[in-house]
Amino acid sequence: MRIGFDREKYLKLQSERIAQRRAQFGGKLYLEFGGKLIDDMHASRVLPGFTPDNKIVMLAELADDVEIIVAVNAKDFARHKIRADHGTSYEDEVLRHVDAFRDYGLYVGSVVITQWTDDNQQAAEFKRKLEKLGITVYRHFPIPGYPNDVARIVSDQGYGRNEYIKTSRDLVVVTAPGPGSGKMATCLSQIYHDHVRGISSGYAKFETFPIWNLPLDHPVNIAYEAATADLDDVNMIDPYHLAAHGVQTVNYNRDVEVFPVLSRLFEQIMGTSPYASPTDMGVNMAGYCISDDDVCREASKQEVIRRYYKALVAEKRDMLEPVQSGRIALLMSKLGIAKEDRSVVKPALELAAATDAPAAAIELPDGTIALGKTSPLLGCSSAMLLNALKRLAGIDPTVDLLAKESIEPIQTLKTRHLGSRNPRLHTDEVLIALAVSANGDANAARALDELGSLRGCDVHTSTILGPVDEGIFRSLGIQVTNEPVFATKSLYRKK
Repeated sequence: MRIGFDREKYLKLQSERIAQRRAQFGGKLYLEFGGKLIDDMHASRVLPGFTPDNKIVMLAELADDVEIIVAVNAKDFARHKIRADHGTSYEDEVLRHVDAFRDYGLYVGSVVITQWTDDNQQAAEFKRKLEKLGITVYRHFPIPGYPNDVARIVSDQGYGRNEYIKTSRDLVVVTAPGPGSGKMATCLSQIYHDHVRGISSGYAKFETFPIWNLPLDHPVNIAYEAATADLDDVNMIDPYHLAAHGVQTVNYNRDVEVFPVLSRLFEQIMGTSPYASPTDMGVNMAGYCISDDDVCREASKQEVIRRYYKALVAEKRDMLEPVQSGRIALLMSKLGIAKEDRSVVKPALELAAATDAPAAAIELPDGTIALGKTSPLLGCSSAMLLNALKRLAGIDPTVDLLAKESIEPIQTLKTRHLGSRNPRLHTDEVLIALAVSANGDANAARALDELGSLRGCDVHTSTILGPVDEGIFRSLGIQVTNEPVFATKSLYRKK
């Protein structure tokens, strides 16, 4: 993989920038962490060289000073919200975050449930669950007129109603499993309560995207718009920064729109606003750490195409109007790219047309393409996986890694005893069979040893994947897109 981002420089500059912001306020700093803190897969895709754990590794260097608050919106429990890149619920994501922070030696002080209402049974049950696990939980409540009714917000009827989160360290990181969790409101609520108690504290924002010192039309920033097409986020020039400093920077619409209100909130709480613009609030140094702009541009264009396919599939599955995919299509036009610019698309579609059956294609690390077609024994994804491993291991493509007599008993088990109507082996079944075969077959062992080489590879399939294959590819770190076509005409499909 070509590298376009300097990880070590990023860790150094980011730590220094946070230290500067702490010194600016002198007391406690509430640092809102936007995006994914423990596994930023989007950043690792558009900035090759940015590892998914970059942010948490940087924080681990400050472990003695850092305390973490995890915010989660009570409404997300009722909506049964799922994190798409892991397929996990927000409840599980909170627990996964806490475990990951602790694994890195970071102190998790508490969880705050925002937008709390007493009639939300799911939130109440999750609160009880966390408390039984020994985690302190606080509640923050909806504020009528938020964020425009500043007088009410900065009063006993606004932030004053929220439970004050007790913290013991001076650098308090507020993070969340996903967007809309109330991180900024949590920070401002804490500053209000600190002010009432005579405690000096400040606020800063760590949002990786959009990257403020890259051009508005840079593919990295456009890829962020594609990633948030469901949120109606739009990148824009920060007019407040331009007016205050005469420098053109990029921010996104929500922060720009709410900034006048934030300034008034800061004035009400702190006496004066410490910031002249939304950009001033940030501490993101990622833009200074791009080592190869061409690599990041190309990676970002590929990410936009992946997001386009993801939107098409979601709309097909949920029978939605093509709103999200339409937005991303406009971004693709702005970048001058088409879905065919994804190298695995054309080979997969050509094989599907030639065989009149589902097909799959994967681009290997050396740029070659391995294909998989549907057969009586294997689904196209399973066949592609085996063909890719054979090529990586230098095994003759005519060699069968799995003998027919080893596959047929599994098929019999599926159809006769487990009620499956599809006798073909899924990717998980193929990998298990390959692992068993590796005990006595040298070729199978060599192929299995190459499994890690598939991480980061691109795959395209001519039909929508089932949940099993989708989960296996996610676990292997393979980046998959699908045509928005179901493999069967059945009306009932497991999600």
